[in-house]
Amino acid sequence: MKWIATIALAAGALASSLSAVLADDYPSRTVRVVVPYAAGGPSDTGARLAAEPLSQVLGKPVVIENRGGGGGLNATEAYFKAEADGYTILMGGIGPLTIIPAFKPVSYDVEKDVVPLSTVWRSAQVLAVRPSLGIKTVAEFVAYAKANPNKLTIGSAGVGAVTHLAIEVLKREAKIEVLHIPFRSTSESMPQLIGGQIDALFGDGPTIAPQVNSGHIVALAVAGPHRGRALPDVPTMAEAGFPTVESESWFSFVVSSKTPKPIIERLQSAMVTAQKDPDYQAKLAKQGASAGEPGPEALAKLIKNDTAKWGAIIKAAGIKPE
Repeated sequence: MKWIATIALAAGALASSLSAVLADDYPSRTVRVVVPYAAGGPSDTGARLAAEPLSQVLGKPVVIENRGGGGGLNATEAYFKAEADGYTILMGGIGPLTIIPAFKPVSYDVEKDVVPLSTVWRSAQVLAVRPSLGIKTVAEFVAYAKANPNKLTIGSAGVGAVTHLAIEVLKREAKIEVLHIPFRSTSESMPQLIGGQIDALFGDGPTIAPQVNSGHIVALAVAGPHRGRALPDVPTMAEAGFPTVESESWFSFVVSSKTPKPIIERLQSAMVTAQKDPDYQAKLAKQGASAGEPGPEALAKLIKNDTAKWGAIIKAAGIKPE
């Protein structure tokens, strides 16, 4: 049986040698980042900003490919079914990685199939109202809602979207009842708020900041641990008396667990280096966002915590897929 052991040892040595060669040679061509959303939103912007320093570190072009549809689910499912050679990275969003699997079946297992590289975009949700409502603070909003149960209408980017879940958290913590009006995106709900068809909405800070600064809507509070870069004069929910009302949008670079380990390690290291680039950090800050804490460990913790948090909210609110 010695010959079997000899062959096994030789095979192991060959595999190790090939892995080392693979890591040394990677990347030998262009790397793609699949963004499972349409161009123009925070996910697209975050991916393009991160691709620049990552390309410099890897020494090869990093290009963006937008494949929108299904709230990010369609392209995410397709990605984990495809070949995993390290030349395609997925822009993993809070929806497909932590929210959608909590209320509908998906073809991938986040815990087993997803390997974190790093977050590339984090921005808190902001509660905003129409100016004609005459409300300037969260306290006034809550008081009005309690005096008028199920009268206030709040828009979101869709059933199960993080903007919807932010509404559910506010309802629970403030003990109020409001009417949820789902749209397909914030770009659809915003004109309705400006036009007075709805009373309020939760939206991504950098996305709604221009409308706040122009006076078309009134921002009441930022649902994050700190005041937002896009709206530095708007208080946090904690400052407004509701410290547990937190809701952030985030996007990240991830790869399939089927990706060769040496390439995973190369990409994780490259992302840590890329995120230290001062030009990259400045461009993110100009957008009113941050990359969050760099590295795969921080992203893994974020996915785990948000999965537990939003899963509990979805269950308590009885949210079902449309």
